[in-house]
Amino acid sequence: MTRFFEHIADTYARFPVVLVKGNGTRLMDETGREYLDFTSGIAVCNLGHCHPGLIEVAKRALEELWHVSNLYWTRPQAELASAICERSFGEKVFFCNSGAEAVEAAFKLMRRFGRETKGPGAVEVIALEGSFHGRTLGALSLTGQPKFQKDFRPMLPTVTFVPRNDIKALRLAIGKRTCGVILEPIQGEGGVFELEDEYLEAARRLCDENGLLLCFDEVQVGMGRTGHLFAHQGTPVVPDLMCLAKALGNGLPIGALVARERAMSYLPPGTHASTFGGNPVICQVAKRVVELVGDVRFLDEVREKGEVLKEGLWAIKGEYPGLVKEVRGRGLIQAVEFHSPIPGIGKRFLEKGVLVITPGDKLLRCLPPLIITREEIEEFLTCVREVLSAIGPA
Repeated sequence: MTRFFEHIADTYARFPVVLVKGNGTRLMDETGREYLDFTSGIAVCNLGHCHPGLIEVAKRALEELWHVSNLYWTRPQAELASAICERSFGEKVFFCNSGAEAVEAAFKLMRRFGRETKGPGAVEVIALEGSFHGRTLGALSLTGQPKFQKDFRPMLPTVTFVPRNDIKALRLAIGKRTCGVILEPIQGEGGVFELEDEYLEAARRLCDENGLLLCFDEVQVGMGRTGHLFAHQGTPVVPDLMCLAKALGNGLPIGALVARERAMSYLPPGTHASTFGGNPVICQVAKRVVELVGDVRFLDEVREKGEVLKEGLWAIKGEYPGLVKEVRGRGLIQAVEFHSPIPGIGKRFLEKGVLVITPGDKLLRCLPPLIITREEIEEFLTCVREVLSAIGPA
C-alpha cells in the first residue's frame, strides 16, 4: 500500500485490502483471509477467477504467438469473430481493448454513417440520461451523468440526452442531423435500471423510419450476465451495433464492436485502428469464454440463480422496509437501493469477508461470477441481513 501511494496515480477510492490470489468465486488477501466476490471485477470475471480451462488455453496460446499487429491475418482473431457472429446478429467485428474503446469505435462509425447517408452535418447521436459509456472523451460525451463530466467540459457538442423509457422525448429529439441512438439495455453504472421492451421497440422503429443506427452498449450486461449470452436476446429488439468488453476476456483486456455488414462498411481501411486489438493470446481465451458462457444449460442456470438472488433480496426488502427502498435487476445483475446513503456500508461487507460494489453508499450492486452456487447466494444474503441488522431497526 505504501508503494501504491508513492507511485500509483490516485484516481481510485480503494478498499484497504491487498488481494493476491483468486479461485472461482473467492479471493484471498496477503494475510490469507478469504472473501466471497460479489463484484466479479465489476462484471468481468463471469467464469470466476483462475478458471482452469481458460488457464490451459492461455498457456498454450502464450507459447504460440503473442503479437503481430493488424497488418497481418491471425487465426485466433478470425475464430473469435466467427464465434461471436454465429451466436448473435453480427456479421462483422472490430476488436479493441476495452469497453470505452468499443464505444469510441461505435461513435465514429455512427458519425461517418450519418455523413455518408444524410450529409456532412448528420453527426449527432442521441444518448440516455443516467447512462454510462466510458471515461475517454468521446465515451464520456455519450455518458448521461454530469458528475462524471463536470471536471472535463466542454464535452463533444454533438450529443443529445433524453430520459430513459420516454418514447415521446426520443421521437422529438430526432432531427435531420441525427445519425444514431446509443443505449444500454440495462443501465449498469447508472443504477441497474432496465429499459422497457416497449421503449426498445420504439427506438428500433424510430431508427428504421429515420435512417439511423441503433447501438446497444452491452459492455456490462452482455456475456451471460442477464441469463442470455447478449442482453438484447432477452428483449424483442435487435440492434445494428453492439459494444462488448469486460467479461469477453474474463479478465484479460479485450473489447469488440459487433455490427451488421452494411453498418461496418462505413469503417473502411484507414478510418479506425487499434494496435493491440484482437491480440492472438486474448482472442483464444475469449473464444473459449464465448463457448462456455454461450452454453444453453449454463445460461439457464444463470437465469435460475438470478431468480434465487432476486427473491432473496426482495425478502430482505420486506424485512427492512425502513432501509431498503427498491430491488431491481435481471439475471445476475441485481441492485438494492437504500432510502438514504449508509456511510461505509462497503467496508462493513468487507469486514464480513464479502466484496461488493456500493456506489454513493446508497446502492448495493450485486455482480457475482456466473458460476456462483445457490449456497453462496444464501451466504451472501445472510451477510446482507447481518450488515443491515447492525445498522439499525428495520
